[in-house]
Amino acid sequence: MWVTGEVIERKDWNDKLFSLKIKADVEPYIAGQFIKLSQIRDDKRIARAYSIVNPPGNDFVEVLAVAVEEGQLSPDLQSLNPGDKIEVTAKATGFMTLDEIPHGELQGQHLWLLATGTAVGPFIAMLLTDEPWQRFNKVVLVYGVRLAADLAYLDTIKQLSLKYPEQFIFVPIVTREDFAGALTCRIPEAITSGLLEQKVGIALSEEDSQVMICGNPGMISDAQNALLELGLTKNLRRTPGQITVEKYW
Repeated sequence: MWVTGEVIERKDWNDKLFSLKIKADVEPYIAGQFIKLSQIRDDKRIARAYSIVNPPGNDFVEVLAVAVEEGQLSPDLQSLNPGDKIEVTAKATGFMTLDEIPHGELQGQHLWLLATGTAVGPFIAMLLTDEPWQRFNKVVLVYGVRLAADLAYLDTIKQLSLKYPEQFIFVPIVTREDFAGALTCRIPEAITSGLLEQKVGIALSEEDSQVMICGNPGMISDAQNALLELGLTKNLRRTPGQITVEKYW
């Protein structure tokens, strides 16, 4: 079911990357889930899925998007301003949530969140809830982009570092230019080479790690294979493991 939402804020991170806050009557959701936004054009509904960036408990939803020139919807979304209307699905969905992570002895001590581009959105939502901090001793966010200007929500990430200085570890990866403190290789290569573990200071292991991966299909496939080589296994409801993935397109 679609409901009409109203844009209450737009933030431009660069000339293509932007966030929208949309006030809408959306049903309660779980951090990490996504909604769809749509417009009617030539009597046809054009809809795309976007992860919710803000945690549950607000009267709005926030999404992070990139305007693709040939995209059917994203250029129009980028042109929206406060007061403009947009259709929103009333119910969020998706399984990239902490509910899917094993509890108890199978949980492990460390939560690794691996994201590229706008796929950092669901992880920001999770990190703004209490659950990861209550369940895990260490929480690692690995955020890969091409250029430093593509890093969104750095202020939010900095606030999390200040709030959870003993638990939170942030690893930016910027592949096409230098950025202070960032790695420069792709996430899968950082895993395979051991550079990521060295940077973080803890090991990726079957015993202690839960890894959630969200981003472009190539990164997900390669990162998952690298983790499998380390002895981690896919996390499925019928066979709990350590690797949880969601393809972002």
